[in-house]
Amino acid sequence: MKLTMITITSQGWQVQLPSGNQQQLTDLPQANAKSLFTIIQSEPTDGGILYCELPEIITFPEGTFELSQWLTENLNLPFLTNVKVDEFPEKAADLCWHLDYYGYRPGKDEYSVESLLTVGNGYLGLRGTTPEMEISDDSYPATYLASLYNTAYSQVQDRTIANEDFVNAPNLQKIYLIIDGEKVAMSETQVTTLHRSLDMRNGLMTSRSQLSLVDGRSLTIETAKFASMAQRECYSLRYRFTPDFDGTIQVVTEADGTVYNYNVARYRSLENRHLDVLKTAVAGPHALLAARTKDSHITVLQESFLRSPLLETYELQTEITDEKVFQSLTIEAHCQQWYELEKTIHVTQYRPDEEQPALHLSPENPAERFPDFSTLLDLSAAAWQVLWDNAAINVTGDFMSQKLLNLHTYHLLSSASPIGNVNLDASVTARGLHGEAYRGHIFWDELFILPFYILRFPETARQLLLYRYHRLPAAKTEAQKAGYQGAMFPWQSGLDGTEQSQELHLNPISGEWKEDHSRRQRHVSLAIAYNVWFYWHNTEDHQFMKDYGLELILEIAQFWQSIATFDPTTKRYGIAGVMGPDEFHEAYPGAEKGGLKDNAYTNMMVVWLFEELANLKETFGTEVFQQIQAKTGVTDDLVSKMEKIRHQLTLDINPDGIIAQFDGYFDLLDLDWDHYRAKYGNVYRLDRILNAEGLSADDYKVAKQADSLMIYYNFSKNQVEEILQDLGYREQLPEDYVSRNLHYYLARTSHGSTLSRVVHAQLAAMVDEKELAWELYQEALYSDYRDIQGGTTAEGIHAGVMAATLYIPLTTFAGLDVREEVIHINPNLPAAWSAIAYHITVKNVNYYVKVTTTEVILTTSADTRVIIKGKEVPLTASEQLVYPYHDEQNKN
Repeated sequence: MKLTMITITSQGWQVQLPSGNQQQLTDLPQANAKSLFTIIQSEPTDGGILYCELPEIITFPEGTFELSQWLTENLNLPFLTNVKVDEFPEKAADLCWHLDYYGYRPGKDEYSVESLLTVGNGYLGLRGTTPEMEISDDSYPATYLASLYNTAYSQVQDRTIANEDFVNAPNLQKIYLIIDGEKVAMSETQVTTLHRSLDMRNGLMTSRSQLSLVDGRSLTIETAKFASMAQRECYSLRYRFTPDFDGTIQVVTEADGTVYNYNVARYRSLENRHLDVLKTAVAGPHALLAARTKDSHITVLQESFLRSPLLETYELQTEITDEKVFQSLTIEAHCQQWYELEKTIHVTQYRPDEEQPALHLSPENPAERFPDFSTLLDLSAAAWQVLWDNAAINVTGDFMSQKLLNLHTYHLLSSASPIGNVNLDASVTARGLHGEAYRGHIFWDELFILPFYILRFPETARQLLLYRYHRLPAAKTEAQKAGYQGAMFPWQSGLDGTEQSQELHLNPISGEWKEDHSRRQRHVSLAIAYNVWFYWHNTEDHQFMKDYGLELILEIAQFWQSIATFDPTTKRYGIAGVMGPDEFHEAYPGAEKGGLKDNAYTNMMVVWLFEELANLKETFGTEVFQQIQAKTGVTDDLVSKMEKIRHQLTLDINPDGIIAQFDGYFDLLDLDWDHYRAKYGNVYRLDRILNAEGLSADDYKVAKQADSLMIYYNFSKNQVEEILQDLGYREQLPEDYVSRNLHYYLARTSHGSTLSRVVHAQLAAMVDEKELAWELYQEALYSDYRDIQGGTTAEGIHAGVMAATLYIPLTTFAGLDVREEVIHINPNLPAAWSAIAYHITVKNVNYYVKVTTTEVILTTSADTRVIIKGKEVPLTASEQLVYPYHDEQNKN
């Protein structure tokens, strides 16, 4: 193994390259680091080891890093500090399972770190704060429970505005120290050092900080916390500290019911207090706080139990107020001696229609009800290991991609899991259980999220789909209110499935109220139908389809046939008043009314839906299908109308074979992209830039994200061609129409949504633009980790992008296609990867798949078959198949 050795002393930095060449660096640390980066690149190396008395912490404009961490991230090679050479391989492999942050940068940067250090299990999520942190502009501790929503009413000018929010639940994580009347706080003036680390294998977040007091004395504090993946209602904290002095220290822990929502700056002027505290109680180490949301009347009950050797020596003082519980120990501490406290919390929520809990401390022995920190952690770690065995994607040759794949998998499992979501009436929010952006609502992002679960944890996917089924009555009501039939699911869905998008929004500059058109993104219903189909196609869960799935699909199809109108002039159907995935275009230039006509993505998805309806009718038979028809009121005449619409929906295609994003798109103005990039640099939110100049994105050929091209994310090229054939348009398109459309829209897209990069990456690979595909994929993969959108990660992770970056490696790069009757594998590995390995479950068969640059290696749990590079290959249960494909690829 070729290793670079770096020794750091007070005299300077000594660098020894694998060849034996040595160099000395004597500049300031930041300059030395940049020189070191260049030197290491001068010859091949497998990584390196830093030797230093203390970790070398350096602050760069992009953040504070430990030197080996900074080298690892920028060179994409493992670097470690103070390890033995023979330990290097094992320790290096361990690096990609850890997320580390050094220093304290209060504000938006700190908020982003907290989002990425969140611990969760699908039922609850805890932002990555330390126990001392308070709700403020600097930091934001929060406890989120899946589907805990409340509507609050705010006065904005002359209107009362209702907003349903994702509620920050009472904070029982709070632990802090008081010394000589001074509260030891996590503030810039008191933080000397801070290192936080998340172990993604077991969901344990740890921190180590050195905090200074006003008189110069200091303490070292170590904390750890996790949300149990074995017992979903439990989370636990461990708090340790040691002073550099002898003296009296008070250790305080709280149950705090005075919390409020504060994560998203633009919401702060609105009503943000959602809870009434119903009960506080304490009996020694056992405490209780019960609260209820003000409007939705959901009861949240939290109980906690303390453990500490200090309880044997010192008296625990307790105090309760109407909204808080205080428990404290006043100890005589000694210099350099460690003191420890554990707190385990049990949290449950109850809807108004459920039996309500008794609001008093349980008479059961709390020591038995609340496992200690280590026991609970061991159980949780074992549960995590089972999840990783099913969900991990392993790539060879690319350290940072591996780390970020682990990170994204971890956060999806923290947002929904087989344990956390059992019988839970919730889905995955756009920002997970990590923040309050989009008010914690559920969008079409499910289209990108559910395949992760469908292919690995189908029982969890089934539960997430039931969230939509349980809100089918609300979707039918929404359609009726709008004058349509069937089910019109809302763009923003929360507690009960009613539309949570605002009807009006206030322009803070002009002071005028305008219609909010975002609810016209009716394609969210098509995403739900697609997920039902994708689940059915890959699980063959007949009972689910009979009980729920067919009804969902038929009601959604009913809506789309009712919104389509026939044009006797063109002899085709059209769909008006909708928006596509590109949110920049809400209306036609100068139009008072929102919505567009014949959005290409929407219309092609409707054609697919009607095609699939015919297939489902054939699969389930007339008797079952007629039962669902009777339940939904979809007559045979309506089914016949859907069949007719399937062949007569409208697309606008120009002579070059470009499929218009919507009717009239080609009449819009061209934008001088070079001018705007030169003037603003970052043009991701080009709509806001144009608005600031008194212009509108509605007037220009610009896009926030993939729209027409989105169809190729959902379906293979062959499936799209069937849609175009059904519509009678395929013959007028040139052979290279996919490539033409990709480049046409890529040149007009600002990528204001990170999802855009994922979709374009898949398309680029389809037309053999490998470098472009890799570039776009890497941007998406790093998007939250580097917070490329300028602070949005502070408001929660982007769950849809994270899920999509876990899908693209399987489909675009490993060449997996599970949308046909038989699994297809057509490897297309990026140059940076020499292999990829993963597990999936399709139609009750478990697959282990490894793709290298020359072979496909498969093991299955049952006899089956796959198609590799166009050739059918039989597989025998539990027997490994090694299929060489490189030579065959070269021949082709």
